[in-house]
Amino acid sequence: MAIYELDPVDRIGIAAVGEPGRRRFFLLATGSGRTLTLACEKSQVQALILRLNQMLEAQKIEQPELALEQASMEPGEPEWQIGEMGLGYHEARQMFVLVASQAAAREAGEAGEAAEPAEPGEEEPPADDPPSVRFWLSQQQVVAFSKQAEAVLTAGRPLCPRCGLPMDPSGHPCPVMNGARPIF
Repeated sequence: MAIYELDPVDRIGIAAVGEPGRRRFFLLATGSGRTLTLACEKSQVQALILRLNQMLEAQKIEQPELALEQASMEPGEPEWQIGEMGLGYHEARQMFVLVASQAAAREAGEAGEAAEPAEPGEEEPPADDPPSVRFWLSQQQVVAFSKQAEAVLTAGRPLCPRCGLPMDPSGHPCPVMNGARPIF
């Protein structure tokens, strides 16, 4: 498995491109002389923020109300789609490590899109061996990243005060108002 290290990360952030409701999300990082843009899902960012906040609390790291503001980073062409993310804390270094692994080919492609077969004589890369990146973050970087990512997420569509679902500028069919419940 190809594992890349950004140790330490100079800058890390989340960017969203597009109109609210149709945005694409990216994890952006620079460090170790490299700049990375990785595509991700909004739900992955939400889960990451939740876990980061839990880990900060578990490590008893205070989160100031006003974190240092980072300059916004513009996403380039993503190198790959994130399939899985993991988060850990290295006690001896007092640093967090965020691991992002590429989505499997069947996850990264769109529905109905077949993977291209390898040319004769070419070896196919193992399907269960996606590349990964380890991002090493200081405690202050984690706090700033968490706040920045939350700001990006909240800049999307406003939530309906009745049902909690996102509202489009033209409104939305609120299940609370018509008695129907959403089916998940």
